Amino acid sequence: MQTAPTPAGPGPVAALVLAAGGGRRLGGRPKALLRYRGRPLVEHAVAVVRAGGCTEVTVVLGAAGERVRATAHLPGCRLVGNPDWAQGMGSSLRAGLAALPPHASAALVMLVDTPGVTPAAVARLLAAHRAGAELAAAAYEGRRGHPVLIGARHFAEAAAGARGDAGARALLAAHAAELVLVECADVAAPDDLDTPADLARWSAD
Repeated sequence: MQTAPTPAGPGPVAALVLAAGGGRRLGGRPKALLRYRGRPLVEHAVAVVRAGGCTEVTVVLGAAGERVRATAHLPGCRLVGNPDWAQGMGSSLRAGLAALPPHASAALVMLVDTPGVTPAAVARLLAAHRAGAELAAAAYEGRRGHPVLIGARHFAEAAAGARGDAGARALLAAHAAELVLVECADVAAPDDLDTPADLARWSAD
């Protein structure tokens, strides 16, 4: 007697690290190469998403992309160049979504300049996806932040709405009713790194 196959559940979530920014307010230093805890910020971001449970990682590079490739240690990552990085984060999101492996059930979008995001926050978003969420975002005391998880069925819409520095904002607004906010304030911090003062504060931690 044959039994019905057990559903396999969602496929793997691919991490998408957006690391193309030029660091305009940081004196033009590419954010990917800023030093944090003794290594380039892009290496830290990749380590966080992997420790949180993402085995496949795509990194979008832009400013000083060749220097990042030459100096940052990113084994096993899919590196994608975004020649339009100066147009804003939206162009990097589009480039990254287009390069994801076809079997990915979702993308975990991680910004390179959010060093306060932890593996625990990443793991909570992956758990939300396994529980059925197709759109999820880390929340900090109820306020939406990063990272953001986008289910594969939303990739095309996310790419179409990614303009300027808005990233996935249009997608999340259009589907606010189904967006799952995953509280992470107890395990992570939402602050980004945009100014010399931010860099000094995070470097001192």
